Amino acid sequence: MSKKNVTVVGSGNWGMAIATIIAGNTARHPEFTDDLTVWMFDEEVQHKGVKRKLSEVFNETKENVKYLPGITLPPHVKAEPDIKKAVANADILIWVLPHQFVARTVQNMGPVKQGAVSVSLIKGGLELEGGKLGLCSDLLRKLLGHEVAVLMGANVANEVAAGEFCEATLGIQSEDHKDMLVKLFDCQTFRVTAVNDIPGVELCGALKNVVALGAGFCDGLDYGGNTKAALIRIGLQEMKTFIRYFYPNVKDATFLESCGVADLITTCFGGRNRKCAEAFIRGKGAKGWDTIEKEL
Repeated sequence: MSKKNVTVVGSGNWGMAIATIIAGNTARHPEFTDDLTVWMFDEEVQHKGVKRKLSEVFNETKENVKYLPGITLPPHVKAEPDIKKAVANADILIWVLPHQFVARTVQNMGPVKQGAVSVSLIKGGLELEGGKLGLCSDLLRKLLGHEVAVLMGANVANEVAAGEFCEATLGIQSEDHKDMLVKLFDCQTFRVTAVNDIPGVELCGALKNVVALGAGFCDGLDYGGNTKAALIRIGLQEMKTFIRYFYPNVKDATFLESCGVADLITTCFGGRNRKCAEAFIRGKGAKGWDTIEKEL
C-alpha cells in the first residue's frame, strides 16, 4: 500500500497546533509520508523589522510567528500558499479554517485526488434548511464528493501545541479509514477515541460555545461555582435536547466523550467565548462584540 500524503487546510492557531500532532505521527507511522503540507494564506507579517510573506518566514523558521508564536514545528512541515499545489497530491485533507471560507476554498482548489478522505476540525457552520440542520461536514461531503470525518474535543490550541495532555473524539461512519485516521492524530499527549456518531460529535463542538457565553456572563456577574456548575449541567442537557430534535439517533455515550462534557467544561472555564462574554458584562455593554474579540 502506498504511503498517504497529508495536507492541513488552514494555518491559524488551531491549524498550526494540530499540525504539530500530525507531523509527529506522519514521521513515526509507515502508513504516511513524512512530509506534511500546510496550506497557508499568504499574508504579510512584520518579522525582525521587515515586511515578509508569512509562508516564507514559516518555511525558514518553522514557526508561525502570527498565529502560533514561540512554537517550532518539525523540519518536515512545509507551508504552501498556493491552494491548488497544497492539495494536489493529498490523500488526506485536514480542514481547519473558518466555516465561512469553506465553499470558496474548495472552489479555488480544483479537483482532489481520487480516493481522498477529509477530516473536519471546523466548529460551527450550521445551516437550517427545510427543517433540517445541516452540518459543515455535510457541506464538505457535498462539495468534495468523498468521505468526511470530524474531530472535536477539549482542545485549547496553545496547550495542544505545548504538548500538554488532552483527548479528542473522531466521529467517523466508515470502518475503512477509521484505524488510519486514529493513527494520524493519536499520540501519548493527544489521545483519540473513534465513535460512529458524526452529528453528535460535530454538534457538541458547535453548541458548547453557546453555553460558554452563559458561563462568561456568570463570571462577569461574579456568581460563584455553584451557579456556574448548574449552568454547565443545564447547558449540557439542553445541548442533548437540541441535537436529538434534529438527529434522534445520536448516541448517549457521545456526550461523555471528549467532544461532549470535556469540551464543554474546557470552553466554559478557558475558552475565547467565555472570555468575551465576561468582558462584555464587566464593560457593562459599552464595547461591541467585534471590539472585544479584537482586544482579546
